[in-house]
Amino acid sequence: MSDYTALLDANILYSAPMRDIFLQLAVADLFQVKWTQDIHCEWIEALLKKEPHRKRTDLERTRRLMDLATRDCLIYGYEPLISFLNLPDPRDRHVLAAAIVGRCDVIVTQNLKDFPCDALSSYGIEAQHPDDFLSYHLNLSPRLFCRAIQKVRQRLKNPPYNPQEYLSTLRQQGLVTTASKLTDFISLI
Repeated sequence: MSDYTALLDANILYSAPMRDIFLQLAVADLFQVKWTQDIHCEWIEALLKKEPHRKRTDLERTRRLMDLATRDCLIYGYEPLISFLNLPDPRDRHVLAAAIVGRCDVIVTQNLKDFPCDALSSYGIEAQHPDDFLSYHLNLSPRLFCRAIQKVRQRLKNPPYNPQEYLSTLRQQGLVTTASKLTDFISLI
């Protein structure tokens, strides 16, 4: 069981393919993942705004299942810290506050400019793009990583994806390096 802990920003949970990968890898104990109810609200509201045909009840069900599937994922009690933090976008302070209270090693986000190194380093936290984070963990444990990816891919039924199609989906998600490295393990995914 890994103690390495990643706080997942809302933009990681927003996309089903990205969310599925991170959750499966966490369930496989490659690392721990954490988030907050505020982060849940953020990704759900963003998805409903972009895709109004979606049902809130379905997304809330996804949220509940995520919380049940991953151990110790929710962070509480970070709110008093928010006003003391300084980030380029004040709306992201809750993410850093949660990472501090949750004793996270990294914030995984697609918005690295919103989490500059100088604002995070004094807390022993870094920000990483999901592609960098995932390719690093693929290097650490290729077999375990590939088994997790295979499980995610095999759950996709409508439509089903072969390994090449799934890697194409990862590239579309901005996981170019990860997808490229996974081509070396295509028979395992």
